[in-house]
Amino acid sequence: MKALILVGGFGTRLRPLTLTLPKPLVPFSNRPMIEIQIDALAKAGVTDVILAVNYRPDIMMAELEKFEKKYNIKIHFSVEQEPLGTAGPLALARDLLLKDPSPFFVLNSDIICPFPLSQMAEFHRQHGRAGTIAVTRVEDPSKYGVVVAHPHEPTLVERFVEKPSDFVSNRINAGIYILDISVLDRIELRPTSIEKEIFPSMASDNQLCCMDLEGYWMDVGQPADYLSGIGLHLAHMRDTEPASLATGPHIVGNVLIHPTATVAPDCLLGPNVTVGPNARIESGARIRDSALLDHAHVQAHARVAKSIVGWQSRVGRWARLDQVTVLGLDVQVSEEVFVNGARVLPHKTISDNVYEPSIIM
Repeated sequence: MKALILVGGFGTRLRPLTLTLPKPLVPFSNRPMIEIQIDALAKAGVTDVILAVNYRPDIMMAELEKFEKKYNIKIHFSVEQEPLGTAGPLALARDLLLKDPSPFFVLNSDIICPFPLSQMAEFHRQHGRAGTIAVTRVEDPSKYGVVVAHPHEPTLVERFVEKPSDFVSNRINAGIYILDISVLDRIELRPTSIEKEIFPSMASDNQLCCMDLEGYWMDVGQPADYLSGIGLHLAHMRDTEPASLATGPHIVGNVLIHPTATVAPDCLLGPNVTVGPNARIESGARIRDSALLDHAHVQAHARVAKSIVGWQSRVGRWARLDQVTVLGLDVQVSEEVFVNGARVLPHKTISDNVYEPSIIM
């Protein structure tokens, strides 16, 4: 089988992290986001993965070569010269997708979930229609475009309703699809939305089914959701691979610590914390609901909550980060400084308190 991952463009929602690396290579729970998806695709029998990219493909090509060997797959790059939306990239990659007549997966690169791809492929085979989309249930459907199923056939999509004011459904598109190659005939090589143009047309022809996604789901394309996604992912790991998570008197809830990290025995970590490669956490530090990336350094008695500490960044003694503060590459936060909801660009030093959410350039 084949798969196409919609990598997209500049990753502006996840800045300043994406000023250093393309979004798919940004670590999530100590793995590049794209690797989590490639791993799931390989386990489902996918042998060819196409990455639809239009930003810094050279960096991605060099980095992803190792995943070809690790997961025994072939990775192809389909490079857009202009943004083509969510359907246009399928037309651009048409020749690659037509290498064989089997259906193919399409994934949004921002999505994190258990990825029940084998079950989805079997479901698609059984219903025999041209497309399947995974759907997830939300508490407040008025914020989304919702999927409305046929009243007499609950897995057949009848229509889509954008941000309904009255309740018609609480199922939304989860950004994971499997499509027959015949769907390519519906897509022109131009900027096109698969959600707003292609899927409604397929639904009107009774050619689109939906499968409920069990378990957690999150679009992690912006910092607050990235941190929420870490909490959901670690809870899933607790159920499926508990030995991977840290234990001990200084651990509260679910915490993932890379083997190369250095953590003082009298600090307090958790819940929902990931500590990346070669990170250092000193005595008396308190970290919760946060992510520390490669070579991040939290000094003694600092407090980090709901924040991302970027590569090679340092949080000084008794400093405090809160409310989705994001430090880019090589940011230095001075001792006893309070940073509240700031986005700090790479190579900056924060010497004064930041009381209101802001961008530090």
